[in-house]
Amino acid sequence: MKRIHLISNPRNLSTALMYSFAQRSDTRVVDEPFYGYYLIQRPEVDHPGKEQILSSMETNAQAILDEVIFGDYDRSVLFIKNMAHHFVELDHRFIIKLTNLFLVRNPKQLISSIAQQMKTPTMDDIGCYQQYKFYQFLQELSLPAVVLDSGELLKDPPGVLQKLCKVLDIPFEEQMLSWEPKPRPEDGIWARYWYRNVHQSTGFSRQPTSDRPLPPHLEELYEATLPFYNKLYENAIRA
Repeated sequence: MKRIHLISNPRNLSTALMYSFAQRSDTRVVDEPFYGYYLIQRPEVDHPGKEQILSSMETNAQAILDEVIFGDYDRSVLFIKNMAHHFVELDHRFIIKLTNLFLVRNPKQLISSIAQQMKTPTMDDIGCYQQYKFYQFLQELSLPAVVLDSGELLKDPPGVLQKLCKVLDIPFEEQMLSWEPKPRPEDGIWARYWYRNVHQSTGFSRQPTSDRPLPPHLEELYEATLPFYNKLYENAIRA
């Protein structure tokens, strides 16, 4: 079984990409299995629906690995959507057994978007350094790691998805380009707070809010984040 492991930032195209893979005839998808674990590890973090999230999912890391990440499924491909910042105090060596896909986004857009929910996000909240750390870990072991930039994907969804499927060694399926504008059964319970745009979408499209200006007080965070993004973007699939 091919287990495609998405390591993404928040406020990226990760949910849309999960919806895209869910259209495939050979694929099952899993939505952020470590979200509850993350909230347990970071009790100071106040996310919408926190208590509902914690009561709706497994929070034991080993159980998540055994039952979700490496569990049995009735399709030949599993797409696991994970957030890089959810790997708090987690032994990440399990990723060497997976096909890892890093979804990155220009940090100016990323930080400006996150700032709509968090006034003063930190490096730990946006996942860019964590992504770079995991990518370097795989590089040091001479293991493959695929990088996909959301900006490049939006330039040419058909072309970039075809290139992505080729790199992942799976056939491209045309139905990956569109979906019905509604929730999916695989959505986490947090979808009601975060997935409004994707629930109204029918495919990959750039949001007008992508042009938000960077808040001045987050300029320092942007400057600190940019080198990690640039290093990953150098290896990203191009439109």
